[in-house]
Amino acid sequence: MRETITIVGGGLAGLTAAIACAEGGAAVVLHEAHHTLGGRARSTATPYVANDGTHVFYADGRPWRWLDKRGLVRPCALARPGHLARARFRRDGRLTGRPPAGLLRMIARRGLRAPVDEDFGSWATRRFGAEAARAAAGLLGVVTYDADPGRLSAAFAWERLLRVTAPRYPAVRYVVGGWKRVIDRMAARARDLGVRIETGSRADRLPEGPVIVATSLDAARGLLGDDSLRGESGRAVLLDLAVRADPRDLFLVSDLDEGGFLENYSLPDPSLAPPGESLVQLEMPMRPGEPKAVALGRLERIADLALPGWRERVTWRRDAVAAGRSGALDLPGRMWRDRPAVQRGDGVWLTGDQVAAPGLLSEVSINSALAAARAVLASRSPSRRAA
Repeated sequence: MRETITIVGGGLAGLTAAIACAEGGAAVVLHEAHHTLGGRARSTATPYVANDGTHVFYADGRPWRWLDKRGLVRPCALARPGHLARARFRRDGRLTGRPPAGLLRMIARRGLRAPVDEDFGSWATRRFGAEAARAAAGLLGVVTYDADPGRLSAAFAWERLLRVTAPRYPAVRYVVGGWKRVIDRMAARARDLGVRIETGSRADRLPEGPVIVATSLDAARGLLGDDSLRGESGRAVLLDLAVRADPRDLFLVSDLDEGGFLENYSLPDPSLAPPGESLVQLEMPMRPGEPKAVALGRLERIADLALPGWRERVTWRRDAVAAGRSGALDLPGRMWRDRPAVQRGDGVWLTGDQVAAPGLLSEVSINSALAAARAVLASRSPSRRAA
């Protein structure tokens, strides 16, 4: 009989690990504490389909290629030139079509290597000037969920800045129907491979046999009894709006002043809102100790600029705070290899977006899950490898 691999957690990391292990010939059972799969990759139900945050996939990364090879992320949409013509930067409180010249010079130096041991603000200011450094920090707000990306490792921040400003046709992909469609396809793929998925099944203690823990670090810390499972992460307020469509509405605003972000997701994917309406998602990193209402007020000021008269046009709204659930942040002197290790010993592996794996945001979850699957399969039989 095959030894069963147990996976705790049914989000993006857990489903990735389940598929990879099952493709490698293992018997797999997955336990998800909630009654629905997906974790932070869930989406709201129709008619307003909003992701749990400003989610997109980047097609220039290995995780996208792994998902795409298995038919899990298509159909997908891209931002068309007409959409990009409706993109703006917020700078000095006003909207503009162009970022500061210093920022353009900075991102043109794509062959430059940034140090791990120095903070991004100091390194970028010395290299490109204070104005460019501040603008770059603002641009990084959406991928760090942090109000002060300048405090982070220069190498960490620089890598992310280069990813989000890639000069080729935008690598961003919008999965039609929201990220819930991806989760549904992943669950179907796992079940087709023989994975037993049990929802509403909370693991209060570590199961016997090989286990992949695919939960938040907070949950993993309690399950594994390991207080060292901690990591730096962002904190931001999120706002989702459905509004009656107006041709004056912008597609995207990147807030170089405060790190905020606004995007009209229903422009590339009209299925996210009813006909004649738009689904807009916004994010604003929260300052230390800042109340939610204050951060939300700052975010609404971006909506004031991008969506004229939006308050009178709202048909649906929700807001939330994302705290410690937006991926890892590496401080000066640290890099992804210094985060909690995937391999924990004694037949236990750890996955998620704050562990020792490379990638941008959710890519860390997928990369760590694939690494865990390879390791657990190899531990069972040296001839077996995950796909």
